[in-house]
Amino acid sequence: MPESQSTQNQPAISRAEVAHLARLSRLALSDEELDTYAGQLDTILGHVAQVAEVAADDVPPTAHPADLRDVTRPDTVVPGLTPAQALSGAPAVEQGRFAVPQILGEEE
Repeated sequence: MPESQSTQNQPAISRAEVAHLARLSRLALSDEELDTYAGQLDTILGHVAQVAEVAADDVPPTAHPADLRDVTRPDTVVPGLTPAQALSGAPAVEQGRFAVPQILGEEE
């Protein structure tokens, strides 16, 4: 019998191992929860093993299935507004800056 078939009948993680992990994590689990989590973790580890079996050596590891590229444009210097142009539409100007109402309630 091939090795993969012999390990399919054995759980990848035992109830005792789940109890040990729970103690290390300082989790108080009931007997029912230990049984439930042992089954769930065994299923997860089984799926991970299946993925590991089909992973091809010629496929590079990736974090995303689509090829992602940076879509920003190059940073180029362009002429900007002069201070007078920027302040020309402001409702209030004080000492060459935008004047805005006080919102924090701080006293000067």
